[in-house]
Amino acid sequence: MAKVTEHINNAKGETLFSIEIIPPSKGSNSIAELLDGIEPMMELNPPFIDVTFHREEYFIKEMPDGGQKEVRNRKRPGTVGICSAIMHKFNVDAVPHVLCGGMTKEDTEDLLFDLNYLGIENLMALRGDIAKPFNVFKAKKGGHLFASELIVQIKDMNQGIYLHEEFSFDSHPDFCIGGAAYPEKHFEAEDIEVDFKFLKRKVEAGLDYIVTQMFFDNQKYFSFVEKCRANGIDIPIIPGLKVLATKKQVEILPNLFFCRLPEELRNAVNKAKDNNAAKEIGVEWAIQQCKELKDFGVPALHFYTMSKSNTTLAVAEKIF
Repeated sequence: MAKVTEHINNAKGETLFSIEIIPPSKGSNSIAELLDGIEPMMELNPPFIDVTFHREEYFIKEMPDGGQKEVRNRKRPGTVGICSAIMHKFNVDAVPHVLCGGMTKEDTEDLLFDLNYLGIENLMALRGDIAKPFNVFKAKKGGHLFASELIVQIKDMNQGIYLHEEFSFDSHPDFCIGGAAYPEKHFEAEDIEVDFKFLKRKVEAGLDYIVTQMFFDNQKYFSFVEKCRANGIDIPIIPGLKVLATKKQVEILPNLFFCRLPEELRNAVNKAKDNNAAKEIGVEWAIQQCKELKDFGVPALHFYTMSKSNTTLAVAEKIF
C-alpha cells in the first residue's frame, strides 16, 4: 500500500485513473452489491478509491404528549468497514473521507486510530455538508468548524501529538492528507478570493494534495491551477470529473454541486430525445475533457462515479 502522493510520483508523469464511491444506504442488501459495482472498473487499475462519508441528518418528531423531539438519523454507514472490504477485495488503497461535521475532536482521534490500525495511509479532510434541515454549518461542541482545523489535528497526530497528555504511544500514524478545492468557488464563499484564502489556509495547515469539485469547462481548472501555482501552491491538483448521464442532470448537478455547465453542453442535452441520447452526449463531452486534461499533464483523472460503473468505463476505456 502507498500514499496518494507516492502513487503520483511513481507514475512518472503518466495520468492515473481513480474513482470515488458512495456507501450504500442503510438496509441495502450487502456490501457485495457495492463491490460488484466497483469490480468492472478495476480492469483500469485505479491505485486508490475514495469513499465518501455522510453525516447525520435531523428531523422533528411529534411526541404523544404534543411536544416535539429533534431526532438524529444517519442514512448511510461509516467508511471504516467499507474501506476495509475494498482493501481486502481489491488490494487497492482506500481513501476515506474524514469530516468536521458531526464529530468532536475525540471522535476524530478515535476514527484516525481505527484507520491507522487498518493500515490506511490516506484520507480526505473535509468540513462536510450542512446537516439537514439547517441552513448554516455548525460544528459539534468540541469539534472543528473548518477543514484547516481538522488538518492541524491530523498533522499533530502524524507527529505523535494527541489530544490528552496521558496518552503516550511509541508509534504514530503518517497519513497523506487530501483536501477539496473549488475551481468555480465554494457556494458559501463571498467571492473567489475569499474561497482561495481558505484554500491557502488548508495548504499551509498541511495538505499533501488537492482534489477539485466537478467541473465541465476545462478552462476553469486551468485557470485555477495557474492561480495556485502563482501563489506558491505546488502540491498535486487532481481534477474531479462527473460524466453527465441523464437529461435531468443538466439541472440537478449545477444545483447540487454549484458547477456551471457550458451552454454548448446544456443545449445539446436539452435537445436530446431521451436519456440514452443524453448519456451519449455526456460521455463524448467527458472523453474530450479527459483528453485535454491528460495532455495538460494532470496527475490523475478522478471520477465521481456515484457507485455506478457504466458511464465512467465508457469514458475511461477511451483514455487509458
